[in-house]
Parts: sequence; structure tokens; C-alpha cells
Amino acid sequence: METSDSMVEDIRRASRQLVRELGFMRPTLAGSDLPPSAVHALIEIDLHGPTTAARLAQALKLEKSSVSRLLGKLLAKGEITEQINPEDGREKRLTLTRQGRKTVAALDAFGRRQVAAALEHIPRPQQPHVLSGLSAYGQALAADRLGIGAASDAGPVVIHPGYRPTALGRIIEMHAAYYSQRAGFGQFFECKVASELAAFVSRLEGSQNGLWLAVQGQRVLGSVAIDVETGRHPTGHLRWFILDEDARGLGLGRQLLAAALGHCDRLGLKSSYLWTFSGLDAARHLYESAGFRLVKELRAKQWGQEVSEQKFVRKIGASK
Repeated sequence: METSDSMVEDIRRASRQLVRELGFMRPTLAGSDLPPSAVHALIEIDLHGPTTAARLAQALKLEKSSVSRLLGKLLAKGEITEQINPEDGREKRLTLTRQGRKTVAALDAFGRRQVAAALEHIPRPQQPHVLSGLSAYGQALAADRLGIGAASDAGPVVIHPGYRPTALGRIIEMHAAYYSQRAGFGQFFECKVASELAAFVSRLEGSQNGLWLAVQGQRVLGSVAIDVETGRHPTGHLRWFILDEDARGLGLGRQLLAAALGHCDRLGLKSSYLWTFSGLDAARHLYESAGFRLVKELRAKQWGQEVSEQKFVRKIGASK
């Protein structure tokens, strides 16, 4: 259905007002002495832990040269520090300093006050519409930028059950890219993912196990698997849940998770579980919204370096 010209102009007008009211026309943002790009860089580092300049450039949608200058200023101000990745001497990992953590805490406090104050002017029953509207529009902008969706020549993204050619390579690639940037994992981790995934796929056909892929055209954009553990109390192990960096924020993660957990429920499994790492807040929110609860946390070094691992369990019927 074609969008009317009046709708387009109304949305443009509302977007301009939003940008101005949030302060993006000013040289500094959120009650700080930092420009908007620096504010977003610090928040991104805080949300995702140690990261790289390349990861920031991708997340902030900025040129690498712009990010390099931005990081130089934050280093000079003492907001961040950079260290050589012990597994890859060519890569520098960025983390917040104590001062940087204080700055982010102040930015978060400012943002929460700003949102809470604005919501006071909106009747409570209408407040959820603010979130749904902003989320939908943000996802639509991302989909248009990525060429995903109705306007894309490659066609819509579909959830494909089972194996298809190139799936193994793409799943391994997405895991290696994501966890090298966020956790500093290297060759050991990638080899472990590759060997375990290959063993799983080799026994996939004719079993109760399941694999689901988010696919657009011929390209795999995401995956999730259920590895059924039989015995006295059968359970489903949720594994290899990953999305391509540019496919996040489009609701594909929820679709994949729903497909996997629906499979568990149809099998009558009384529980399912997964292992993940602390600090992946967006993923944790998604797991908890699907009924998973944290039951165990421990320090381990099975992925090549010590990290804080977390086990989440979902009981049957807990999906929301």
C-alpha cells in the first residue's frame, strides 16, 4: 500500500521536533560536555563491554576515520582506555575507565529523568504506544538501510527450518565476528564452534533436534538450534543463537527464539536451557522475556580465556 504524502510530511515534522527536543542540534548532549557521537560511543562501550574501533564504527554508523578521531579525544579526556588483544596483537580493545563509568552513569541518569518527565505528559494507557511506535519506526529505517523487507530485491526474511547450503559457514562466521569483538575470543573459540556445530548438523536428520535459519534470498542472517538431551528427564539445549550484526533490531531474534521454543513445547519437553556470558544485556532481556531465568553463574575458561558464564533455564509453559 502506497504511503500518502501527508503521512510522510507529518512523520518528517515529528522527527525534526524529536531531534531538536532531545538536544541533537546542540554541540553537547545529555547535560554533558560531550558531543552526541561521543555520548553514544561511551554508552555502546558500556552496554557491550570491551569492543573495537571497527565494532563502534558499525554500531554508530560512522566512518572509521571519524571514529578514530572521536576515540582519540575520549582517550585524551581519560574516559576510555585501549589495550592490545592478547589473542590478536593487531587489535586494540576499548574499555571504560573509572571516570568513563562515572560519565556513563550521569548520562543514564539524565536520560532516565528526561524520558520519565516527558511520559508524565502522556496518559498512562497511551505510554506503551510511544515505545511501540519508536521501535517500529527505528526498525523500518534499519530495514530500509539494509535492503531488508518488502522493498528489498532479495525478498523478505523467512525463518527456514533445517539445514541449507552455506549455513555452517555463516553460523561460524557470525559467532566468530560477534564474540571476537565483545569477548576477545579467537582461534580456539572459532574452532570449538566449528567442530561442535559440524557434529550437531551431521546427526540432525531424523532426530528430534532442530535448526532454524533466518534467510533472505540465499543469505543466512541468523540461526538457532535445539539439541535434545534424552534420558530420564529429557531437555532441550538451546545453542548457536546468533544474528548478523546488520540484521539486529528487526525482530528476527524473537522469531528464531519462538520457533525453537515452539519445537520444545511440541516435543513435550519439561524444560530447556542455554549457556551465555554476562554483560550481553540485550540477549539476556530477550531470554527472560521468553521465560528463561538465571539459575547459575560461574567463572570458566573453556572458550580460550576466563569469562563469567551464565546458565538460564525455561520451564515448559513459561514462554510469554
